[in-house]
Amino acid sequence: MVSKAAVFADAGPEVEHASPAPVISVQNLVHRYENRTALNGVSFDVRSAELFGLLGPNGSGKTTLFRILSTLMVPTAGRAIVMGCDAALEPARLRRQIGVVFQAQSVDLKLTAYENLWHQGHLYGLRGSALKTRVGEILTRVGLADRAKERVETFSGGMQRRVELAKGLLHHPGVLLLDEPTTGLDPGARRDLWQYLQMLRDEEHVSVLVTTHLMEEAERCDRLAIMNEGNLVALGTPAELKSEIGGDVIMLDAAHDAALLAEHIHARFHVETAVLGSQVRIEREGGHRFVPDVVEAFPGEIQAISVSKPALEDVFIHRTGHKFWSEEREASAEETTKKKKGR
Repeated sequence: MVSKAAVFADAGPEVEHASPAPVISVQNLVHRYENRTALNGVSFDVRSAELFGLLGPNGSGKTTLFRILSTLMVPTAGRAIVMGCDAALEPARLRRQIGVVFQAQSVDLKLTAYENLWHQGHLYGLRGSALKTRVGEILTRVGLADRAKERVETFSGGMQRRVELAKGLLHHPGVLLLDEPTTGLDPGARRDLWQYLQMLRDEEHVSVLVTTHLMEEAERCDRLAIMNEGNLVALGTPAELKSEIGGDVIMLDAAHDAALLAEHIHARFHVETAVLGSQVRIEREGGHRFVPDVVEAFPGEIQAISVSKPALEDVFIHRTGHKFWSEEREASAEETTKKKKGR
């Protein structure tokens, strides 16, 4: 079986940095698995030297999109242009110009950090003193120069992830694609990884596309594409997306029937309400002033109240009508995973 690293190493020794903007152009992308549509006409651009996030829960289509961009899958319809290459029609040419870090670990734990990069360099056609110099440069860049001769199995999870990054960056790619890169990392390692990605963008002008299901990570991106059930439901900077929600977000825990409480609040105060399980959600300016009126109007009907400024979770709810995570969605995603493993 050919490894993913080998597939991506169908490349010459050097790559070109210059590429017209946008560096990634997703054009009406569609992908179907038998009777299920994973991508339903998704379109967006990624700009040069941009840290771009694909945010979505399990089953949203972001992994399918990632696989298409990284040449591991051909879409049912539409096009994905990366660094001027059509991902479906020119995969070998594209692989020379992108770096990819998969969610699953690809480092050899029994080799040293230096040896992992040395073998990766050979796959990309790098040899001799040029490869030796580049391995030294990239290990220094990811802060592992002093651990170069140690086996990767002795490294922490965060350090192993840095070796993965080093492999993806060894051949000077113009675009770096990362699939859930912080999976399994502790909070400190996650923070360090994102600081490094921001440094790549700022100092080396690498365009970075990262998939994530974590809101706090999405907040660190320059722009976001929010995915839900194969559709692009929101696109913009985190600040732009949150600004579309007027005022505060009020969450009311209903003591009895949330749907009935929502109906009564709408009739009494003429505000839009949404029912999320046992909660009623309201968007309103001056939420702290509105809450006492609601409590007074419906004594004994409300168990708990929270008032907050809009977050990305609220953008997702505003656009889809349901929470980012829910028991039904998790069960559906779990069932899909089981079916894939059973094939």
